[in-house]
Amino acid sequence: MSANLKYLSLGILVFQTTSLVLTMRYSRTLKEEGPRYLSSTAVVVAELLKIMACILLVYKDSKCSLRALNRVLHDEILNKPMETLKLAIPSGIYTLQNNLLYVALSNLDAATYQVTYQLKILTTALFSVSMLSKKLGVYQWLSLVILMTGVAFVQWPSDSQLDSKELSAGSQFVGLMAVLTACFSSGFAGVYFEKILKETKQSVWIRNIQLGFFGSIFGLMGVYIYDGELVSKNGFFQGYNRLTWIVVVLQVNLALSPGWSSAVARSRLTATSHSLVQGILLPQPLSSWNYRRETLSPAYTVYIFKDCSNRYKNCKK
Repeated sequence: MSANLKYLSLGILVFQTTSLVLTMRYSRTLKEEGPRYLSSTAVVVAELLKIMACILLVYKDSKCSLRALNRVLHDEILNKPMETLKLAIPSGIYTLQNNLLYVALSNLDAATYQVTYQLKILTTALFSVSMLSKKLGVYQWLSLVILMTGVAFVQWPSDSQLDSKELSAGSQFVGLMAVLTACFSSGFAGVYFEKILKETKQSVWIRNIQLGFFGSIFGLMGVYIYDGELVSKNGFFQGYNRLTWIVVVLQVNLALSPGWSSAVARSRLTATSHSLVQGILLPQPLSSWNYRRETLSPAYTVYIFKDCSNRYKNCKK
């Protein structure tokens, strides 16, 4: 693959990540007649679509032979129950995380969500050190400290907030707790999944089928427990529209993005998209005091994108 094509694919991934945050936030706060779509059902639909997409990819790798596809699924999934069960833990955590992200974006504006969600880089790095025995340099630890400081500044109340209106979707505290929990769950699940991929020879598509299987089960349990009455009253696909399906498809595309098996690489990708959301939603002059709360410096954005690009190049080799 040429270098230009690699950077093009990286740019597409960053665009998808940025678009997902903006469209998800918009879909959760859009006022329409009738009931709003249920985030729990959207998570289940995304898992089912992910399974279907992975089966098609395995079918392609099997030279478009149904017999070969059936043999691969039987040998790699049904005949290896213990290997399959290993994915139950990260699958359950990912399902929780996906539901929490809907809650967070229903209660926080997109820019604040993106900045706070950068703590995912910190949790991923800490879990990588403890679970994968990775070593971080002095500058890497320093960057993590700067990251925590930046997130603290974002959450620090300003005078302008006293006069601002309350978010239409709910409480900022609920959104903050949701995104913080998602940061820890995402960090652990990502590193755990990376550890499993490195210890086994199964393809990433098979692993994603296993993840999607358990994710669908956990997701349906969540639908029944929390939204069972609403589903029985208005149906499973209540409130679904074109925007809802765009959000679901973007989630599936990002989950199946090739070359991002590294949890740290995925976190850096999120950091790159964060700067784009900040630039789109919160342009402020450098002289503004609130600039410290609302955007990253252009130099840091370039550094993150370049670092993310190098990591992507290494993953593809």
